[in-house]
Amino acid sequence: MTFALHGLPVARGIAIGRAVLVVSSRVDVAHYFVQPHEVEAEIGRVRTARNAVAEELQRLQANVAQMTPQEAPHELSALLEVHQMLLQDEALTDGVKHWITERLYNAEWALTTQLEIVARQFDEMEDEYLRERKADLEQVVERLLHQMKGTAAVLAPPPPKRRARTGEEGDDGADDGFDVPLVLIAHDLAPADMLQFKKSVFAGFVTDVGGRTSHTAIVARSMDIPAVVGARGASQLVRQDDWVIIDGDAGVVIVDPSPIILAEYGFKQRQGELERERLWRLRHKPAVTLDNQRVELLANIELPDDTAGAVKAGAVGVGLFRSEFLFMGRTERGEKLPDEEEQYEAYRRAIDGMQGMPVTIRTIDIGADKPLDAKSTKQEYLNPALGLRAIRWSLAEPAMFLTQLRAILRAAAHGAVHLLIPMLAHASEIRQTLALIEQARAELDMRGQAHGAVKLGAMIEVPAAALTLKLFLRHFDFLSIGTNDLIQYTLAIDRADEAVAHLYDPAHPAVLRLVADTIAECRRQGKGVSVCGEMAGDVHFTRLLLGLGLRSFSMHPSQILAVKQEVLRADTTKLAPWAQRVLESDDPAGMIAG
Repeated sequence: MTFALHGLPVARGIAIGRAVLVVSSRVDVAHYFVQPHEVEAEIGRVRTARNAVAEELQRLQANVAQMTPQEAPHELSALLEVHQMLLQDEALTDGVKHWITERLYNAEWALTTQLEIVARQFDEMEDEYLRERKADLEQVVERLLHQMKGTAAVLAPPPPKRRARTGEEGDDGADDGFDVPLVLIAHDLAPADMLQFKKSVFAGFVTDVGGRTSHTAIVARSMDIPAVVGARGASQLVRQDDWVIIDGDAGVVIVDPSPIILAEYGFKQRQGELERERLWRLRHKPAVTLDNQRVELLANIELPDDTAGAVKAGAVGVGLFRSEFLFMGRTERGEKLPDEEEQYEAYRRAIDGMQGMPVTIRTIDIGADKPLDAKSTKQEYLNPALGLRAIRWSLAEPAMFLTQLRAILRAAAHGAVHLLIPMLAHASEIRQTLALIEQARAELDMRGQAHGAVKLGAMIEVPAAALTLKLFLRHFDFLSIGTNDLIQYTLAIDRADEAVAHLYDPAHPAVLRLVADTIAECRRQGKGVSVCGEMAGDVHFTRLLLGLGLRSFSMHPSQILAVKQEVLRADTTKLAPWAQRVLESDDPAGMIAG
């Protein structure tokens, strides 16, 4: 019987194939009490399993180190390191010893008991990324349990290969030797399992749990494989060898589809493949509208090596280098935060990678719910999104901020660099920031170190900034609209909270008015303006943004060609009056969709 499951779309495309089920993430655990003289032996069993898992993860890390970025995305190595860290975490190991010693629980019972206690601590964390690390902890414990049980395999064996059903009349699905794609269905996928996934014939995957920042979503996007996460109950409802359709665009999983549905999605899949081929031909074509308006399509990147994908996709520069990715996770791995020299080398690599095209480096956007040190594991903020983050954090840590500013200014001697400041809202913040930039430059002069000129920009992601644009434009060369946060703060919605996620609306009239006014004021004053949030890479908003006068878009490299196609088809002389009608409409979403 055909049925559908709904989850979060995290990687676009259509995948059709037979289901391969991952062994349940919850291993059957025996519960019994041990005798006092058996305590040390039980603790020894846990220690032996921990050492075996540590060696297994080390082997996997060594394998990853020998692979190219195409074979193993850089996120995979970092996630394996997270698992190593969790494996040695005292909160886990000490708790297990406690339950065995004080309660005389057997090793497996003690391990799962402590897992539940630590997992609740993760659930109470404000930061979405940290909350989703609970899944990593569960996977580490699962590996320990498998070791103690003597079953190291995680992936179930692939089902028999069968001829692909086409939905055509007379197709009975009989075997005739042809291979068919396989799709993976799991409660969750560990980074180590992703290595097997990478080398396998799997065409896509579905997980019960996970969010847009979970490791499965991160790896899926980097591998460009159709995926849906958070499809609750998928691993219980889908059976081994079921036919499954993964719609990575809509976040829908269709199980046991009828021949008609299968044929429909088979057609969509072929259309998607043809569309990708057509888009690929546009990569060297200038982004110019029908009425001869040149549009700048830039890339958002996290690490210097991402520039290769940006250049390949036809980006004409980097509109957003999220520098915080150079810092995140360092202390957890026992590493020091990047010093000036390491940052300088990273920024210079990005500049070199863009082959003379401009690179916009945003200063670190971290703090509050994302501390850089491990001084305290307790959450001290009622609402981290409104706390000490981005420029507020940088101004509170001037020594670290000056280190980053010096590194960026030094890198600017090697190419065109734009310096972007996040989350400014007050005149006092602007004055402090500009003073520190000048101080950093003076310190380099005193050292006799080369540095370059930079264009200064501010992010417009707080309504207060959008409503005081003239203040900003007196001090900055350009503005960049961060629509993700602007929407969140304008509508008073925590976009990480599933309970209100449906209210997160890029087409809300208030949001569109702030975006439109920012673009218009920048154009009036002859200052550059771009959009670097998700709205820039959403083809549903390309025509509207063009009509509002935007000529610079920054997005993930994978979105550039689809947006370029919209640009090439657009006539801004016709879009401008239409965009004004959208702004005045009570139903802008309907007009945009129409």
